[in-house]
Amino acid sequence: MDKVLAIEDDPAVQRALRRTFETAGFDITIAADGTSAMDVFRATTPRVVILDLRLPGRSGQDICRAIKRVAASVPILVLSAASDVVDKVLLLELGADDYVTKPFSPRELLARVRAAIRRLNQSPENREVFSFDDVEVNFSKMELSKAGKLVPLTPQEFKTLSFFLNNEERVVSRAELLNEVWGYNSYPTTRTVDTHILRLRQKLENDPGEPMHFRTVHGIGYKFVR
Repeated sequence: MDKVLAIEDDPAVQRALRRTFETAGFDITIAADGTSAMDVFRATTPRVVILDLRLPGRSGQDICRAIKRVAASVPILVLSAASDVVDKVLLLELGADDYVTKPFSPRELLARVRAAIRRLNQSPENREVFSFDDVEVNFSKMELSKAGKLVPLTPQEFKTLSFFLNNEERVVSRAELLNEVWGYNSYPTTRTVDTHILRLRQKLENDPGEPMHFRTVHGIGYKFVR
């Protein structure tokens, strides 16, 4: 039974979430404020987190950042009445995986949680170690090294790398990267994708100017080659 943690202060929404996920066979825990959220997260070790933005005690942004700092692979689905694009961009840059605006469809939210778990099950994180060239990714420790030296990655850079490792040798467009890594179809600019690819090249390629692994496919997007 997959565990879901919902961090939500509205009692009516709490009831709707509990009813939706318990009926679907999930084990759901509710944290009612931002102050207790991290303690509940550590105690329950959920597969997926549903996170409200506006919480008493501590903001959703802070909680998102804190969860990704200690468990970067855990999917976070933001659930909030806030619909401003800037909020979406900020949270996705902090590492959130998806964004659902209130009022929400329980069926859609359930489908997105299941999709997040499915991606997690299929991702290379399920292998303890993944290697290419002199780079080694240890998913159990959430560490990456190049030539034996640890290389720090932001949560979003790690998600981008994981997507490429899971789609080896396949050409992926910028639009697909935005949808699959950032979690939605419409984004202000594809420059964000290019920036993250550039950072990965600078950190992981022997010659970032002539990349061997993170290759540009002109007019389409990118391709990862081991």
